[in-house]
Amino acid sequence: MKAGAMLRKVKSRSWKKQRHFRLQEDGQTIWYKSRWAGTGHSTFSVADVDVVREGHQSEILLSIADEFPADLCFTLVFRGRRSNLDLVAESPSEAQVWIRGVRKLIQNTESMNDKERLDQWIWDWFQKADKNKDGRMNFKEVRTLLKMMNVDMNEEYALRLFTMADKSESGCLENEEFVQFYKMLTEREDVWRVFQDYSRDGQILTLAELEDFLKQEQQEGERSLEHAQELIDRYEPSENGKDHSLHVLARDGFQMYLVSPESAVLDPQLLALHQDMSQPLSHYFICSSHNTYLMDDQLRGQSSQEAYIQALKRGCRCVEVDCWDGPNGEPVVYHGHTFTSKILFRDVITTLAEYAFKVSEFPVILSLENHCSMEQQRVMAQLLDTILGDTLLTAPLDRLVPQELPSPQDLKGKVLLKAKKIGGLEESETLTDEVTDEVSDEDEADPKSLSAEALHLNDKLIMICRGLINSHKAGDICSLTCNILSLQKSKLSRELSDLVVYCKSVHFHSFEYSRLHSKCYEMSSFSESKARKLAKDTGAEFVRHNSRQLSRVYPSGMRTDSSNYNPQELWNVGCQIVALNFQTAGLEMDLNDGLFSQNGCCGYVLKPDFMRNDDSFDPERPQDRNGYTSLRLGQQLPKVNQKEGSIVDPLVRVEIYGVFQDQAKQETSYIDNNGFNPLWNETLNFIVHVPELALVRFVVEDYDKASRNDFMGQFTVPFTCIQPGYRHIHLLSKDGTAIPLSSLFVNIKISELTTEV
Repeated sequence: MKAGAMLRKVKSRSWKKQRHFRLQEDGQTIWYKSRWAGTGHSTFSVADVDVVREGHQSEILLSIADEFPADLCFTLVFRGRRSNLDLVAESPSEAQVWIRGVRKLIQNTESMNDKERLDQWIWDWFQKADKNKDGRMNFKEVRTLLKMMNVDMNEEYALRLFTMADKSESGCLENEEFVQFYKMLTEREDVWRVFQDYSRDGQILTLAELEDFLKQEQQEGERSLEHAQELIDRYEPSENGKDHSLHVLARDGFQMYLVSPESAVLDPQLLALHQDMSQPLSHYFICSSHNTYLMDDQLRGQSSQEAYIQALKRGCRCVEVDCWDGPNGEPVVYHGHTFTSKILFRDVITTLAEYAFKVSEFPVILSLENHCSMEQQRVMAQLLDTILGDTLLTAPLDRLVPQELPSPQDLKGKVLLKAKKIGGLEESETLTDEVTDEVSDEDEADPKSLSAEALHLNDKLIMICRGLINSHKAGDICSLTCNILSLQKSKLSRELSDLVVYCKSVHFHSFEYSRLHSKCYEMSSFSESKARKLAKDTGAEFVRHNSRQLSRVYPSGMRTDSSNYNPQELWNVGCQIVALNFQTAGLEMDLNDGLFSQNGCCGYVLKPDFMRNDDSFDPERPQDRNGYTSLRLGQQLPKVNQKEGSIVDPLVRVEIYGVFQDQAKQETSYIDNNGFNPLWNETLNFIVHVPELALVRFVVEDYDKASRNDFMGQFTVPFTCIQPGYRHIHLLSKDGTAIPLSSLFVNIKISELTTEV
């Protein structure tokens, strides 16, 4: 791999171009360029690669299967929202070199400990700064490095550190000397101050001193002594310090503890699967996707099986499939009446069968938007049955009509179909074979007015016309309009209907009607606007409804850019299936990722007890609920670490999302020209009335007085999962992937309020 190879980079059946790929000396970076690109090239880190797929395991490579055999092909799948890299080697042996090589490098990266990651990171910087590649770095190269590392440092001070690190007095730093220079450069004064507050001699923490720190600052209570002993055994670098006759923790070990995963802001015990999974499905928030098949916007975007893979790998447990009649009797999936590309329903279900339970063993809900003819509905039913096999739930558990929904535990490894159904579970054997399906599942129009399907098509027509006008293709509108107006009402086939068990789609009439007439296995879909209105006007009734039945909320059809609404408002009233466009990064997906980061990332989070019983919880008046207690959240924000790029002016904003009374934002001042180790020492205070529903989002931005601040990183955590005390918050990029060695160091205190402040 270091010698390099010519590989074909494939973007489509018609776009296949040779590129020279080579593994760089650091063993972590892959470099590639066109033979005609001159000095231009691209690189990516092995750490950004999630998995290597061998053979024709992407839609693009499948499309060229007749041209290139499977043993020449492989796909690099990246973390986050970055597109896959499809490659074709010159020979099977060359393909295997790269397949096995990249897999081995991924394995090495994932097995690194914190020290090894830091060493690798320092080596990367050394390589970047060593412009003449002589393995040594003069002061001019060091100054360039400091700018690359976002450090605006006094040159005299930098030269003094450089001279101290230059033990050989050669005027250059070799690798080990550079490591020493880096350690002096990154001296953590903030950690040193905390250490000195509890260390009598300023050199070590005794067992008693460490216990005192854990009790006073980390709020660990009775477990402090036991944990102090564990920390010394785990992090003390010297064997003498670990000896039980001495049992002390030196400063280096203390810093290692503070940057370790167990000292992160999100309690690692709550990261694991720990919640009761035996309650009815309606008692859980369920990680849910909208228009799951889309990689981009919903007007002209690409439909892809890869979108399903990415959503399922992120813990999504409810995926959407929009089905339409396709050629040759094969149903297709795409965003109807738009210019999005089409994929086969068969391929979507095959992908679901392969990836549904790789990340989570709990049930997947397949939300079906059915626009197909009777003939192709029967094809859909046959494909679902043959491809999914025993994983598809086709009958109630124990053949009993349920009085309440089964639990995620009961439904492990099962796919549930959410769609229209002829009749109910009690009477399905006695009804006729078909029923007119007048209302699309994603429409909640007044049935007394224009039909919901017509309104839905009208909205889509407006959306498409806007897109056509914007793209100067208004001449296409007439023919498109005629096609839409020629659509007829469809009917529902018995074969497809019989596959619906616990997720029967029904029209929502009112909460009173549902309370008197609806079955626990019936559920409704709400547009974001209707759901928000119900939440605002009748929040307590919505909560009570959602304690027994499932509700699905979906984005407005007018969001042609596949943007998202704020899901928090709907979680506040207990809506379980709050569907978002996973392909669109931003605040809304940060909140979704934050909520579902707990409980083993299994896609199910148990709702608070006051949303699961008959108590009347009103998110507009949280203080009226039984057992109400508000909490004070205080956060001191000392510093943020390393971000590569130009010199920045960072500030930190802390945002609280929850019930209306808890919505709040506060931010620090910005620090001039220091993105490497800015120090704020500012305290922000919040009062939280319903901590069980609150999410806390930490955002770092580059201040810009002339325009909008630039996003640098964020991390979102459920309030109930926060570890108080001195914690590191490891920042994530806009697409939700980790930013190496970039973190906030904070001191968090949570206290109960006895009186309202």
